[in-house]
Amino acid sequence: MSRFAIRPFGLIGQIVAILLIAVVAEFAASTILYERASEFSVRDDEARRLGEHLVVARQLLEKAPPARRPSIAAALSTDHYETGWAPRPPSRPADTLTLIRSQIVAWEPSLASADLRLARRGDPIGTRITGGLVLADGSWLSFRTLRGVGSQDWWRGRVLISALLALLVIGSASLLVRSTLHPLRRLAHAADRFGAAAPERVEEGGPIEIRQVITAFNRMQSRIQRLIAERTQALAAVGHDLRTPLARLRLRTDGVGDADLRATIGGDIAEMEAMVTSLLAYLGGETDPEIPTLTDIAVLCTTLADDAADRGRAVTYVGPDHCELAVRRSGLKRAISNLLENALHYGDSACLTLEARDGSILLVIDDDGPGIPDESLASVVEPFVRLDAARRRDTVGLGLGLAIVARMVAVEGGTFGLANRPEGGLRATIELPRL
Repeated sequence: MSRFAIRPFGLIGQIVAILLIAVVAEFAASTILYERASEFSVRDDEARRLGEHLVVARQLLEKAPPARRPSIAAALSTDHYETGWAPRPPSRPADTLTLIRSQIVAWEPSLASADLRLARRGDPIGTRITGGLVLADGSWLSFRTLRGVGSQDWWRGRVLISALLALLVIGSASLLVRSTLHPLRRLAHAADRFGAAAPERVEEGGPIEIRQVITAFNRMQSRIQRLIAERTQALAAVGHDLRTPLARLRLRTDGVGDADLRATIGGDIAEMEAMVTSLLAYLGGETDPEIPTLTDIAVLCTTLADDAADRGRAVTYVGPDHCELAVRRSGLKRAISNLLENALHYGDSACLTLEARDGSILLVIDDDGPGIPDESLASVVEPFVRLDAARRRDTVGLGLGLAIVARMVAVEGGTFGLANRPEGGLRATIELPRL
């Protein structure tokens, strides 16, 4: 059996639980100790008064004739003690409160030889005492206290006060802990939103350790934002600088007289442009300013399939005529285009299927190519990974197509997966939630 742990309650819950356990333990221990002390001991003044009363009663009853002893015992009764006399002691006199008896005997040593017997009365709560002692002629002086040191009303009041005090301590501690940890909750909220929304500076506050963490987080956030901004500017400059000479090369190829050479050079330029486009798309994914808009996914899929068919490629669309969803249209179009190009590059035909479900929209792209080894399905979506051993070596690009798809689907809050079809070929699936 595993050790007890309170981790599921959270930090505040753990602190409150610890305080609650400590207060309850203290209350229970103090109550038990007090009750046991009330059961086996009385205050010194109570023991002294009881001892004095017994000494006086003993002396008066021993001097009085037996016939008068009952009336004298009754006359000796007070509001605190009730006394009586019997010609012989009980058959089994009780003697359970030995500590109280030792206190009385210590104050009145003459009672040590009187066979003093003390017991607690049958009250559920309190310290009322009953008992007796033997007189010189063998008769029995009985007594009982009418007012105990503790009473039931006192016990109830103690419980009520202790319970209210415990609740007050727990409530105050909870408010203090919550106030202390409030800056930490702000920090957790800002860290969770970081990267998904505009950066927000966390107000520094709380204990010194939390302030230090918040200060470090704000500095880290500023450095990351500065690095992203610098990279975005660099990507924009690189994209412009790379595309400009490529455009000049394309214009100059028109002057090449050899048609085959011109086609070869044009193909190389197109490949370089595709590589630059995919690289910039992947590296600039985090700073995509596109805002989700209501888009007809079915029309988008139909358009992409028709465009591929116009280029002489075998692409089939299966699905409804209309299916609207709020997405980043350009990003989703790029993802579907990459999957179709990938399917047509390694296979002869592709089938694009759209299915509208209750809580999501499912896009499936099937091809009839060689597929991907099962052990490589997870790694193929990593950037710059190319499985040349599994597919033909005339692959175009840098191995960023599937990585771009995975990132764009993740931005939409969807899931992307690859699987080999039993009948051969590869199946790519995109599932987008219908929020």
